[in-house]
Amino acid sequence: MSEAGSGSEDLRFRPDEPRIHPSAELKGTRLGRHCDIGPRVVLRDVAVGDYSYFERGSEATHADIGKFCSIAAHVRVNALEHPVERVTTHKISYRPNEYFRWHGVDDAFRERRLQRRVEIGHDVWLGHAAVILPGVTIGTGAVVGAGAVVTRDVAPYTIVAGVPARPLRARFAPSVAERFLALAWWDWPKPKLFDAISDMQTLSPEHFLARWEATSD
Repeated sequence: MSEAGSGSEDLRFRPDEPRIHPSAELKGTRLGRHCDIGPRVVLRDVAVGDYSYFERGSEATHADIGKFCSIAAHVRVNALEHPVERVTTHKISYRPNEYFRWHGVDDAFRERRLQRRVEIGHDVWLGHAAVILPGVTIGTGAVVGAGAVVTRDVAPYTIVAGVPARPLRARFAPSVAERFLALAWWDWPKPKLFDAISDMQTLSPEHFLARWEATSD
């Protein structure tokens, strides 16, 4: 095996390039290392962090997604709003150009959508068919249950579910969650991640922290 840093390829690591299914549609999207974009996924104006993946049929728009996020099938991140305060909610009022000449896109309504980005932290799991509404922030380590509709911010390491989504419980005790946020393992370089995998599989969160906090720079 090649030595890391020797100038030769390190055979422990697969290529960094993201994997994108041919049926996926991406526009204005930035993908990190090792991202996996599944069949029929649609991403518009989205930044996706390293190692995060989208399963089949999910969609996201105007969103920033952290590293190591697990996004299940048929999830909708930033389900775009309609102008309920107007005479009609139909897009004829904000995209009349699709039906008539000399009427352009409503730039003010478009800017309103752009300003309501969804922010998703690291190590977040969005369950099957979850819906994240505009402007919501989901903290690092959170879990969103299948079919949930998230209408408000979710605190780090909190499990939410339901319509509308409500907190069920914390993943870890607050002190443990704070230590994970400080450890920030999702930012580790590949050699350190490689070495930590077996401990992720076998150690409790507390024992993992105790071991790897001692190795932090």
